[in-house]
Amino acid sequence: MRLQSYARAYPSPRESLFVSSAPTVYDVAARSGVSIATVSRVYRNPDSVRAETRERVLTAARALGYVPSGNARGLASRSTGILGLCFPDYSDPDTEATEAEDEDAAMLYSDQIIRGMERAARRHGYALLIAASLKGGPESLVAKVAGRVDGFAALARTVPTEELEVISRRQPVVMLAGPREGTDHLDHLDHIEVANFDGQKELTRHLIEDHGLRRLAYIGSAEESPDVEARFRGYLEACRDGRLNVGPEPDLRVRMMRQADGARAVDALCAPGRERPEALVFANDQMAVGALHALEKRGLRVPDDMVVTGFDGIPLSRLVRPALTTVHQPMLRMGEEAVELLVKRLSGARDAEPVSLMLPVTVVRRDSCGCGKGEVAHTDIP
Repeated sequence: MRLQSYARAYPSPRESLFVSSAPTVYDVAARSGVSIATVSRVYRNPDSVRAETRERVLTAARALGYVPSGNARGLASRSTGILGLCFPDYSDPDTEATEAEDEDAAMLYSDQIIRGMERAARRHGYALLIAASLKGGPESLVAKVAGRVDGFAALARTVPTEELEVISRRQPVVMLAGPREGTDHLDHLDHIEVANFDGQKELTRHLIEDHGLRRLAYIGSAEESPDVEARFRGYLEACRDGRLNVGPEPDLRVRMMRQADGARAVDALCAPGRERPEALVFANDQMAVGALHALEKRGLRVPDDMVVTGFDGIPLSRLVRPALTTVHQPMLRMGEEAVELLVKRLSGARDAEPVSLMLPVTVVRRDSCGCGKGEVAHTDIP
């Protein structure tokens, strides 16, 4: 488990040997010729101060080496200037060095959300505190994070419903990913998800209708992830529309959906004596990348011998060879929208009706499905 702090809202204070020599808000007010209330507004709500006055205060503060005290601000305004995010640790600790190196080069799903939140938080003058842990760990971190922040975002099923309910009574909470259905106790929270069902349905339709593939295998872990469950339902509907005989369960369930799991899926689905699928439809890009490596080791060519597709659109998906056909979801935008919703609530819209956003996805057709060199086509959904 780890707590990480991202994007400081204010510069680091200048070190001093003597505590008594540290400049105060009174020093800044005296040097800039304004009241201490004006100095406070410059740091807490800069847009409320005229640009000329704001610059005079900031110039005085820089000259004195003054940095506002976060603790003092919190006591005075009941605000910490920090937003929180809690999500499971999706790190991919594969044992092979080549896969570990690939992992270092990839920006994974959660990393992209963090980048989006950090970018938007900085614009609004907030810092970002994140908590990430393996399954079973986030519960012990939730209280610590929630107690230090003004608003809180959590990925679906990362934090128990009961704990989110308690947190939401005292601060704004945004749920990220997963459907709102089945969360009656949290229907008052703001919620952001992407078009998982529609994106996977369109990608599967493309394989069936445009490439004429009939033997598809879906690899995921639908029972643990609401997003993956929605993707599997989209896959099923496209298969049934195409008159493919598919069962109600994925062809293979995996535990963590990492690169190593994608490689193991290839071993299982390409075992001797088993009819080989024409396409492997993975629930995320990490598994698909692992499958590409495993197929290459077996001497199987993609897409000539087997088609491979993913979901998420992480940067690594366009760097591997062959480049991966996938569904790109707007992970950066999801993080940014989460901050915008939290800031809106903190700015006085606490009692407004809950917001539920469905962000569009894009089907990106590349080499791994046989669509040619590079990113040859995009289909925006919806």
